[in-house]
Amino acid sequence: MKILVVGGGGREHTLVWKIAQSPKVGKIFAAPGNAGTAAIADNLNLRATDMEGLGKAATEKSVDLVVVGPEAPLASGVVDFLDKLGIPVFGPSKSATQIESSKVFARNLMEKYGIPCPKGATFSSYSKAREYLREQCLPVVIKADGLAAGKGVIIAGSLPEAERALSDIMEARIFGSAGDRVMIDEYISGREVSLIAFTDGRRVLPMVPACDYKKVGDGDHGPNTGGMGSYSPPGFFSTQMTQKVTKDILLPTVRAMAKEGLPYKGVLYAGLMIVDGEPMVLEFNARFGDPETQVILPLLKTDLVDILMAVVQDNLDRLKIDWSSQACVGVIMASGGYPGSYRTGFPIEGISRVDKDVLVFHAGTRLGSDGVVYTDGGRVLTVVGMGQGMAEAREKVYRNIPNICFEDCYYRKDIALREIDEIESKPSEGMKRQK
Repeated sequence: MKILVVGGGGREHTLVWKIAQSPKVGKIFAAPGNAGTAAIADNLNLRATDMEGLGKAATEKSVDLVVVGPEAPLASGVVDFLDKLGIPVFGPSKSATQIESSKVFARNLMEKYGIPCPKGATFSSYSKAREYLREQCLPVVIKADGLAAGKGVIIAGSLPEAERALSDIMEARIFGSAGDRVMIDEYISGREVSLIAFTDGRRVLPMVPACDYKKVGDGDHGPNTGGMGSYSPPGFFSTQMTQKVTKDILLPTVRAMAKEGLPYKGVLYAGLMIVDGEPMVLEFNARFGDPETQVILPLLKTDLVDILMAVVQDNLDRLKIDWSSQACVGVIMASGGYPGSYRTGFPIEGISRVDKDVLVFHAGTRLGSDGVVYTDGGRVLTVVGMGQGMAEAREKVYRNIPNICFEDCYYRKDIALREIDEIESKPSEGMKRQK
């Protein structure tokens, strides 16, 4: 088979890496890819949203399957475009991608079909939104309606902070047209987790759960980012909870989309908050998460290509997906200043010096004509380790990160630490029996 992966981030490098392990695959292309994908695939000089270019490349290279990674090309309708050309493609249609591209659409869907979510209100008028804001209990959650690269959600603890966020989104237009409408939600507290699933439009097969870190700074301080690290699986999210979310949230959502005339195929990502033992949906995404994919796919034992084809061919019921029992931790190495302004073009040294059982997935990188890998984005690399327990996986990552260096490098020091602290704080079974 020949497979084309659309996108150039850490998620796409991970997809290419996993697809390359399939004995069914003879050639992989990445558009545009990065320095990491260049080592295992042919990078194509195409933007992820260049539908004409992608269609032409897939046709000329006789591609058997296109896998779309990022949300932007999905929201632009690349799946519909390629489908009309008769090219098999993994991902939801443009209309189905509304579940991510419009938070208002997703909220209306959940309320109509009784899918648990926080209460809130939607506004297209800044003045009316501000009036509503002044009547609410704080903190509140302010969300830009459209795509904002994972940065369009602001938790405001004070009225000045909330009004500033509202003004930034709707007046200063920091997220562009994504701020045409906003949602102001009640703030709920609990344990946050991502459960991502494969679906062929009728059946749903969940992946292992994962937790990511949105804030740029240790201790969850600072502005939101696209994600600074992740780990899988979290101990607090049991197999029974996975089954519950599949039954009460994922399957009803897929069925609701079908009833709305918007059949949903591909990956459905539920960002959840567990409140007093009950799951609530904070957001839906229409694709693999980033950085969650970097800690989920290394745990996948089943051939990923078999799963992708089962989704495309509507026969997911014929498949059983097996997962490793190991733990996995991924830490983002970012450019200093991210998610604000940052500089790129710095050489990256030491990637080859990491231990053989540690993975390094590229995101914001490019391969220079001199053969050197350079920084080319905010999130540059994800360093990933696996172990029999979370502590072992985490130790591998943080032991190896110092081997890699580039100017202005920044990374969080506390990824997965809360999980380990929680495990260590629990008394052992022996201690329990002695009480």
